[in-house]
Amino acid sequence: MNPNMTPVDWAKRPIVEKYADFTGRASRSELWWYVLALVVAFVVVRIVESIVGIGHMIFYSYGPLTILLWLATIVPSIAVGIRRLHDTDRSGWWILLPIVPYCLGLVLGGGAMMAGAATGSGAGMMAGAGIAGIFMLLAFVADIVIIIFYALPGTAGDNRYGPPPLGGATVPAE
Repeated sequence: MNPNMTPVDWAKRPIVEKYADFTGRASRSELWWYVLALVVAFVVVRIVESIVGIGHMIFYSYGPLTILLWLATIVPSIAVGIRRLHDTDRSGWWILLPIVPYCLGLVLGGGAMMAGAATGSGAGMMAGAGIAGIFMLLAFVADIVIIIFYALPGTAGDNRYGPPPLGGATVPAE
C-alpha cells in the first residue's frame, strides 16, 4: 500500500479495487476521502435531476439517478465502513448498531401510531410518536458512536484483521 496516494486515489479505491471486500483494514484516509467523493457525487446528481426535472419521481423525494447511485455505492460503502472498524480492532458487526434502534422505532412506534389511528385515539398516536422518537434518538446516538469509531486512529501493527492498511508506515497527517 502506498501511503503517498492522492485524495482521488483514496476516494476511488473502495469502488475500483475493493468493491465488495469486507476483509482487511481501511485507513481513515480511505474512508473519509470516499465519503467526501460520495457527498459530491450525490450533490451533483441531485442538481442534474433538478435541472432535468426528475428530482422527485420516486417516493416524491428521489430521482432515478440518485437511486442508481445509491444502489451502485451501497456495497462498497458498507465494505469500507467494516474495514475501517477492523482497523480500530472492532468487529464489522458494529456497523449495525444504528440500524437496530431505527427498525425498533419504526416497528414499535409505527405500530402504536397505527393502532391509535385505528381506534381514533389521539393519545395512542402520540404515544407511538413518543416511542418512535425515543428510538430515533437512540439511533442518532449510535450514529455518533460509529462516527467516533471511524475517526479513531487504527491499531499500530497487525491486529486480528490483518496488517496495517498503510503497510506499517506512519503518516501523521492521516
